[in-house]
Order: sequence, then structure tokens, then C-alpha cells
Amino acid sequence: MLDEASDVPEIDSPSRSSGRLGSVFWTSVGVSAVFVVWAVFFTENLSTVTTASLNWVTGTFGWLYLVVSLGILIFLVFLAFSPFGDTRLGKDDDRPEFGTITWLAMILSAVMGIGLVSYGVAEPISHLATPPHGLAAPNTPEAAVRALQYSYFDWGLHAWAIFAVFGLAIAYSTYRKGRRTLVSQLFVPLLGDRVNGPIGKTIDVLAVFATLFGTTTSLGLGALQVNNGLASLFGIPVTNVTQVLIIAAVTAVFTMSAVTGVSKGIKFLSQGSVVLAVALFVFMLVVGPTVFIANLYIEALGTWATDFFRMSLQGTAFGGLEWMQWWTYFMLAWWVSWGAFVGVFLARISKGRTIRGFIMGVLVVPSVVFFTWFTVFGGTAIHIDMFEGGDIAQRTAQDINSAFFATLEHFPLSTVTSAIAILLVVMFFVSGADANTFVLGMMTSDGHLAPRRWVLILWGALTGLTAVALMLGGGLNALQNTVIVASLPFLIIIAGLAVSFWMELIADRRADLTNRNAAAFLKTPLEGKTDV
Repeated sequence: MLDEASDVPEIDSPSRSSGRLGSVFWTSVGVSAVFVVWAVFFTENLSTVTTASLNWVTGTFGWLYLVVSLGILIFLVFLAFSPFGDTRLGKDDDRPEFGTITWLAMILSAVMGIGLVSYGVAEPISHLATPPHGLAAPNTPEAAVRALQYSYFDWGLHAWAIFAVFGLAIAYSTYRKGRRTLVSQLFVPLLGDRVNGPIGKTIDVLAVFATLFGTTTSLGLGALQVNNGLASLFGIPVTNVTQVLIIAAVTAVFTMSAVTGVSKGIKFLSQGSVVLAVALFVFMLVVGPTVFIANLYIEALGTWATDFFRMSLQGTAFGGLEWMQWWTYFMLAWWVSWGAFVGVFLARISKGRTIRGFIMGVLVVPSVVFFTWFTVFGGTAIHIDMFEGGDIAQRTAQDINSAFFATLEHFPLSTVTSAIAILLVVMFFVSGADANTFVLGMMTSDGHLAPRRWVLILWGALTGLTAVALMLGGGLNALQNTVIVASLPFLIIIAGLAVSFWMELIADRRADLTNRNAAAFLKTPLEGKTDV
């Protein structure tokens, strides 16, 4: 959790605001409330509008998600290997507060999230049955390789590049330049004083909406996962009522956590979720088809690396829009919507690190962890369906949220492992939403790092209500449609902040060289000096 009582350090900005509630707060809350009312009372109309908007956004600008995310990734790799890579995220004499292993563990515990359970089996097994872009015949060895290849693409470098560029820009702006922790402040090099006017406020409002809908998507997915797990264990029906009750209960818990600042509880959740995830991973690696998984991992990784740039720029000129909406476009939009939240978190734990160290740590290690998780669980499900007569793909097609539990049923202690999976989802659920509530409160309190309690309560309630409204208005489809549409303006903002960050790096490097030359000149004795 990100608050004053947390073990994660605060961003020490000399320009802290008083936390006043201005137009960003009132506009964000007002529009969010209108959206909830729209979803509750005009559900069919909302579904019609979001579906039409989705088709227009992805059909017209889908390519932009591909180009921007790849461009950011290339930019970060260039930065890491350029002279700028030695620049500190802070003062030149600042050093990291956390050791590298601890730092990486904190990143993984904060960002791993519900997606590991929601999609760890569901995406690979879905791609096995319906190979991406028709690149293989269904349920064939080639389809199995393609299934993991595209899972790596959706959960790998592109996602972490979006998070990394946010984290870099926020850490540099706050620690090195002393600005407030607001997305608009990242545009000072590009927009100057206009960031304090209507343009800057618009940027902050868009950041709020992107974060809100990214959070509600996670809440909805979490509720669906928990409901399916309870159905597997106790026969509890998978219904809207059950899912609403789950969202309500979890919303109450994470809102109370954000308000009371129970840092030990959230620290326990973060550490406990990692321990449970590792335990579940090791169990599956031991009882699953280990040799098959290892061979599939190597082959899929090679195919992913070989096809990397083709996948990164593969659009819909010759069809495939529906598939891209369900997978690649949705995933990229989800990462964009999480950019501000994850960026703030990464900034808060990375003071004193070099740009090079930050980029390499954030891009490489989490990607490898996700690749390995998807291979072990997704590869196991693939083996069951291809060689053991399983029906995981068929059950996933009927309900995508049943995939993980359907896989666990094929192994010993399925009741125990299913219970662990449910507990894992709830722990990710609470810790992630708690941090998001804080970030929403901070962004609507002029960047203040201790938002008022009632502001946190309000954002917690609005987050839960929005998730419930979308679930009742169309379930997973409504969640996916909304996050894609809401993320488009923020995608432009991400591209702009990358340009602004680059401009600031160049300007600071020139100023630094000028100062060094001036200092060297002053220290150099004047030639031909004579006594008077």
C-alpha cells in the first residue's frame, strides 16, 4: 500500500501541495458518478455506445497501440545503452534504498496481480484451440508453440515498457526536478507553465479515468475468478449476484485498508501473495509434465524472439480485428490504463537507481517471470488437452474464467490448490486495489501524498460501483470494451510524456556540460598573466 505508514518510502518532493481539491477532483468525481448512473439506469444504451466506440477505436487507431508501445520499448533500450543510462533518479550522490533482490521482489509483488490466475491458463489454451491470425491448425504442436509465443507477447516487454517509461519520468521529475507527483508535471519540458492550466488539468483527469477503468477491469476479473473457484469447490453458482457480493466485500476491505493505513496488513498480503504464488508454481512444476514444459518453453521462446518485430507491428489490414480486440488490443489498453499507478509505485521504490539499472530491472526480470508462469500453467493445460484427452479448451471457451481451476482438477490435492488459487486472487485483489485507491486520491488531491480519508473512501466506493455497473452491464465484454475506449486518450499522453522526458534529459545534459565547461574555465590559470 502506498501511504504514510507504508514501508515503501514517500517521494520527497520539496514542492508538496496542501492537497487542495480543485477542478481535477470535482470533474473526475462528477463524470465518474454520471458514468455509474448511466451504466445502472441505461445499461443497454451503455453497451451499444461502448461497443460502437470499441469498433471505431480499434478499427481506426488499433495500429497506434502497436506503434506507441514498440516505440517506447525501443526508446528505453536506447536510453539504457546510451550515456544517459548513468543518470541517477535523484541527486548525483543518491543511492538506492533497497537492495536489487528486494527491489525486484517489491516490483513483482505489486504488479503480478490477478492476471496470473485469470490468464495464466486461459490465454495459452484459448490460442491452442484458436491459433492467432490463423498461423497454425488448431490443437497441433505448432499451435501449442504459437499459443505461448503470443502469450509472451501480451504479457512481456511491451507491457513493462509502458510501466517503465512512466516510472522513469515520474521518478526523474519528482526526485531530480522537485515537482509534484502528477502526470501533468511530466509535461513541463514540453508545455511549460501551461501544465498548471486547463491543458494540465485535462491530462490529470484523463490519468484518473485510465487508472479507474484499469482498476475496475481487475476487480471484475477478480470477482469472476473467485466466483468460478467457489463454484469449483463448493458448488456456489456463477451469477451476477455472487459476483456483486464479492466485489462489494473486497471493495470494503481495500477501502478500509487505504483509509486506516494498515501497512503491516498490506505488507503481509504482498509478501504472502508471492509465497503462495511460488508454492503453487513449484507444485505444478513438480506434478506436471516437467520435461514437456521445458522443451515447449525453449521452442516458444525461440519463436517469440524470431517473430518479435512481426508480432509487434501485426495489424488488421486483412482481417482479425475481433481477435485483436479480445487479446492484443485489450492487453495493451490494460497496460496503458495501469501506467500511472504502476509508474508511481516504481518511482517510489527506485530513488537513487540509475536509468540503466531501472530499465534493465523493470523490463527483463518481470518478463522472464511471466513467461515462466505462463509456460508452466499454460503448457500443462496444453499437455492435458493434447495428450490426456482433456477438455480444458472446451471449458475455457464456455467460460474463460474456469480455465485455471479446470487445470488444477487434473492433479492431486485439487481442493487445496484451488483454495490457494482463490486466496491468491483475493490477496492480489485487495493489495492492488488498495494501492490504486491511494493513487486516485493522490492524483485528485493536487499530488498530495496523504489524501484525505473521505477522498479515499469516495474513490474506493466509486471504483467498486463502477466495477459492479460494468459487470451487470455485460460482464467481461463490458470491462474489456470500456478499458480499451478509455485508454486511447491516455495512450497519446504516454507518447507525449516519453517525448517530454527525452527533451528534459537532453536539456539537462547540455546544462550540465555547460556548467562543467564553465567550472573548468574558471579553474584554468590565465595564459600570459603578468604582475602589475
